[in-house]
Amino acid sequence: MTYLTRDPLSIDQLLAQVSSRACGGTCVFLGTVRDGAEEDGVTAIEYSAYEEMVEAEFGQLVAHAAERWPDARIAVRHRLGTIPTGEASIGIAAAAPHRAEAFDACRFVIEEVKRRIPVWKKELRLDGTEVWVDPSGRPTSKPSHV
Repeated sequence: MTYLTRDPLSIDQLLAQVSSRACGGTCVFLGTVRDGAEEDGVTAIEYSAYEEMVEAEFGQLVAHAAERWPDARIAVRHRLGTIPTGEASIGIAAAAPHRAEAFDACRFVIEEVKRRIPVWKKELRLDGTEVWVDPSGRPTSKPSHV
């Protein structure tokens, strides 16, 4: 399974991966590059990673989620490269027999991605500056994982 991509995310592909006649609830989460009041002119975010390590960590994360929700089906894709404002950088789909499990599994995956997946992000700003951002969303002077 490949979790990283440099291509735009496809909700249809995520849904196809989790689709099952046994699942009555499906939850989809998209994390989108934003330029809100706190971000101060973000035009894009550049994502980078040590890909082999990240792929392995994603595999462990999804396996852990499957242990917690054995009847759920989970798909995750995270983009690398420069993603412009308004485009999705991460997509998660979780399907389960009941909606509560689908929501719980989906939330678990995004929270664990933020906590433990070593993908770095650098905000590219309208004024030409570049700012590394740590997992909490605060700007920092050095790379940190997302």
